[in-house]
Amino acid sequence: MSEEVQFLSPEAAGKIVAAIQEEEDVHRPDHRILTVYNYDDKEICWFDYEEVMRDAGVDKKDAEAQQKVTDYILQRIPDWALDI
Repeated sequence: MSEEVQFLSPEAAGKIVAAIQEEEDVHRPDHRILTVYNYDDKEICWFDYEEVMRDAGVDKKDAEAQQKVTDYILQRIPDWALDI
C-alpha cells in the first residue's frame, strides 16, 4: 500500500526552501530538472523542468516566469522535506 504524499503549505515550504536551481539530470543527458535546496544547502527534492513549465503555464518569454515556477514548486514540497 502506498501512502499519498502530503504537501507543506506554501508558507511553510517558503521557510525551508532556499533555492531552486535548473540543472542537468545526471541520469538522462539533454534533460533538465529543477532541484530544490534548503538553507543547509541540502537537496530537498527535484522536479522535471518540462513538466513544471507546462503545468505552471510558463512561456520562456514570460517576464513573470521565475515567480510562476517558484509559486508552483512551493505548493508541491512534500511534508517529509522537514525531516531533511
